[in-house]
Amino acid sequence: MKNESIKNKIAWEYRAYEFWHLRDGDPKDKAMQIKKDPFKCLKNHQKYFHNIKDLKIANLCGSNGRKAVPLAIMGAQVTVFDISEENMKYALELAKSAEIVIDYVVGDIYDIDIQAYGNYFDILYLEGGILHYFSDINYFVKILYQISKKNAKLILSDFHPYRKIIPIGQGGTSSFHTGGDYFENDIHDGEVAYANQFDKDEQKNFPTCRLRYYTLSEIINAIINAGFVLKEFTEHPSWNDNKIPGGFTIYAEKPE
Repeated sequence: MKNESIKNKIAWEYRAYEFWHLRDGDPKDKAMQIKKDPFKCLKNHQKYFHNIKDLKIANLCGSNGRKAVPLAIMGAQVTVFDISEENMKYALELAKSAEIVIDYVVGDIYDIDIQAYGNYFDILYLEGGILHYFSDINYFVKILYQISKKNAKLILSDFHPYRKIIPIGQGGTSSFHTGGDYFENDIHDGEVAYANQFDKDEQKNFPTCRLRYYTLSEIINAIINAGFVLKEFTEHPSWNDNKIPGGFTIYAEKPE
């Protein structure tokens, strides 16, 4: 496990289970909410997930199962890869409450067992802002290519790199780390995503993460260079100001 990953694991295993309870409630209640309309839980990405019954989906950095569970309810075979035992605990309770099964692999995504998962998945789904946890985006995307089947879909949704210049809402603190320099490429210490949901006195005790903020060209070129064929790139408005970009979604495919 890389040094950055070790630090991120420590951070994401500090009170994460408690946070998911604070944000999403008891897994039983959350499961009931999801079961009412699992398709709705996919929000802007619904169009990519029609007719997914029996398809194998990898939910990379799938966190507390908020996307994996609705996908499994819809009939997919879902495997979550995530670094946090605390995330897994909530996700498996959520899946059990929803009366479905998901696979959950805890570990560093850099260390995915390619012998077990090589050419395995029909769909790769990454959302919620995860790229900044990986210090080597080219190697990271190479792994995505290795675990996907021919004709597999890649759906990647993340924070817009514009946040390197100006805060844009969720995750917007990166402009503080980068000093407004869009092209800087350092690795930074930063707070874990949910630390600010706790009292200020408690926040002092939270471990920090190691974060790397990428430019748009670095992200797109990593996908192209790995061998994926880029099919669609969509920008989404900021949560705080719909006149500036806040996020993006990339849809790509692995060629036959």
